[in-house]
Amino acid sequence: MEEVNQTSSVSEFILLGLSSRPEDQTSLFILFLTMYLVTIIGNLLIILAIHSDPQLQTPMYFFLSFLSFTDICFTTTIVPRMLVNFLSEKTISYAGCLTQMYFIYALGNTDSCLLAVMAFDRYVAICDPFHYVTTMNHHRCVLLVAFSFSFPHLHSLLHTLLLNRLIFCDSNVIYHFFCDIKPLLKLSCSSTFVNEIMITSEGSIVLVTPFLCITFSYIRIFITVLKIPSAAGKRKAFSTCGSHLTMVTLFYGSIFYVYLQPLSTYAVRDHVATLAYTVLSSMLNPFIYSLRNRNMERGLRKLMARRKS
Repeated sequence: MEEVNQTSSVSEFILLGLSSRPEDQTSLFILFLTMYLVTIIGNLLIILAIHSDPQLQTPMYFFLSFLSFTDICFTTTIVPRMLVNFLSEKTISYAGCLTQMYFIYALGNTDSCLLAVMAFDRYVAICDPFHYVTTMNHHRCVLLVAFSFSFPHLHSLLHTLLLNRLIFCDSNVIYHFFCDIKPLLKLSCSSTFVNEIMITSEGSIVLVTPFLCITFSYIRIFITVLKIPSAAGKRKAFSTCGSHLTMVTLFYGSIFYVYLQPLSTYAVRDHVATLAYTVLSSMLNPFIYSLRNRNMERGLRKLMARRKS
């Protein structure tokens, strides 16, 4: 990193955030502080409820607890920096910017892998229920979580190192609320050809592969459910997938909109889509998985009753 800084005149970046108008900063601070607190408390309650209720000690909730943990880390990588920028200087150091980008991509792709693992879990539960216990044994669940947490770091490290070799010598103003790769590439005064090739090839594979796994799992699930003769059986099968499908739609819909487009078309309007998968999905996760989920509601009630007593 020192080598880049010797050839680059940029030692820090300015994050313009969601608005540069002074009158908007206080209201945005209150809004995102509230969303952040709701995200932390909601996801912590999910984790505590799952680990304190023996009836929630199943693979599906095991994966959900790690998804909630990742969402807490993911949001913490972004929102506290936003809150500081709303009320004080909007600058971030060169090293701080690359560090933030590294963890955003590592944790974001961990979310993606966990969603794929959860889809596989639903596929086995519905399409091969007699072998569910042996297929989704604890050892395999731990391995799936370990892979979901480790592989994304290699992907993130690759793109961070490629970005670190670029030279920034003109503007240091990032038209975004965090250090994202596309706004940073637009600031570089050296060739970004290799970076763009890697984003288009390796980046797309890492992003799309979990989504294809989810799609394949749900195609098989729908085929199996349609063969169930009773309407009640179909409703019960689909009810176990509803929360997961909602999260997949919100998360991947916004990510594909932002990242599966050429660098030249990237614009400020993409901030709204970026908020959907970085802040909004993490905040809504506890509500989506607890509403109309009797097991989760019971676990949360038990947790609250235990805290009161």
